[in-house]
Amino acid sequence: MVLVRQEIGDVLRDFRLQKGRTLRQVAGEASVALGYLSEVERGQKEASSEILAAVADALDTPLSVIYGEVSDRLAVVEGLSVPLASRVPDTVPADLVSGYASELMAR
Repeated sequence: MVLVRQEIGDVLRDFRLQKGRTLRQVAGEASVALGYLSEVERGQKEASSEILAAVADALDTPLSVIYGEVSDRLAVVEGLSVPLASRVPDTVPADLVSGYASELMAR
């Protein structure tokens, strides 16, 4: 069984490490207790939307990008393979979609 909180924690940790930030730095900037953020990253606690938004802000990463990565990982675990372009609304400019897709491929 897939736990969404585990995937969210993994994504938050991956983004934090990619940015070369410590848990202490991100927790301080997000005004979240260090121990609590550690539990969120390990998938032991489920963070509220307010906490997730504060952590995303501390990581200088849009919350939509974090949720998008979680969604992509869940799709892989569930055995789904849906092209990015088919999931993006038509109202999003094509250059934004291709730029985001390129960023995902670079990871």
